[in-house]
Amino acid sequence: MNATKPNARKTDLTVTHVLAQLLERLERSAVPVGAEQYRLVVQHLASELSEVEPGRALAALLDSHPAAAELYENVYYQHAGLCRSALDVSLAAELQAKEVLDRAMRRAMNRSNPSNKEDPTHGKS
Repeated sequence: MNATKPNARKTDLTVTHVLAQLLERLERSAVPVGAEQYRLVVQHLASELSEVEPGRALAALLDSHPAAAELYENVYYQHAGLCRSALDVSLAAELQAKEVLDRAMRRAMNRSNPSNKEDPTHGKS
């Protein structure tokens, strides 16, 4: 009889660490990198990240490798959103986007409805 093992997660991050370092080098390379090479590194790292035990070791690895952290967020976005992004930076971006959209909406409303503007001579004789 074959006993099935539960899906054990990896605790050894050696391969994950090497791939994260390689992705950082590719991201910062002054020399153009082939798309296929980049894609293979990203796919392999994404596969490794899916097998790694969440915890302090993974958090430390992602803290020291921004490209891997971004990949991790993208892979797990449906579960955690932008879980690795700094909250204050995300909030500031959201507020700035809201202000830009509000200004654009006000301009659009003023252009589409010119009678909405006040008449400077209204009420004066």
